[in-house]
Amino acid sequence: MTEKDPGIPSSPNHMAGTPERKFLAGPANRSSEFFRVLRIAWEFIRGFRALHFVGPCVTVFGSARFGEDHEYYALAREIGRSVAEAGFTVMTGGGPGLMEAANRGAEDAGGRSIGCNIELPEEQHPNAYLDRWITFDHFYVRKVMLVKYSYAFIAMPGGFGTMDEIFETATLIQTGKIKDFALILVGSEYWQPLLDFMHDTLLAERTIDARDLAAIQIVDSAEDAIQVLKEAAIDRFGLTYVERRPRRRWFLFE
Repeated sequence: MTEKDPGIPSSPNHMAGTPERKFLAGPANRSSEFFRVLRIAWEFIRGFRALHFVGPCVTVFGSARFGEDHEYYALAREIGRSVAEAGFTVMTGGGPGLMEAANRGAEDAGGRSIGCNIELPEEQHPNAYLDRWITFDHFYVRKVMLVKYSYAFIAMPGGFGTMDEIFETATLIQTGKIKDFALILVGSEYWQPLLDFMHDTLLAERTIDARDLAAIQIVDSAEDAIQVLKEAAIDRFGLTYVERRPRRRWFLFE
């Protein structure tokens, strides 16, 4: 499987035609804005229909830039396998790198593997280890899907995109928009400086509370990640979604 360079192209107009660039360009005429809302609504509906029966998920975040020969890839694959063995569906952003590794681990265990892919200026193909995937135009729609179906969140090492997902999830937990689900960062050597900044600066300046910081846990192994996951998702909340699995409706083409 060939990976494209995920870097940003040098041309300043590399995103000139994307839906998000057009959306953020300022007010358009009223009819254009109206039909844009309909297209965005349809993108949400597509996501809801595609993911309605995926079961209770654990979302694994992580960089697309680590290859198969990297230690983080091996660790993400082990985590994907362990998550699947614990009875969860593994959900990722559907791309290469550590997303691919987690999906691959789920496949290793015979578990379910789901991808929420995104259209990018440098084309990102769904990886080869997905049972099902859906491709989105808008990042914010994709991020809703990555959160909506998950009982816990595991963040492997990554860059801006991974940190965006970490902090958005942390904010949703902090503000009570989602339950106090587990938010697990894997790799203390990679993430500890970020946690130190949160403790030494954000907590010290009282821009967050100790409870907010305690919601984020760092581990270094798949075993420890799964232990935190089981305590949070199973012992604390239970898997009620499994107990009340929705019925398929023929008239919705399910």
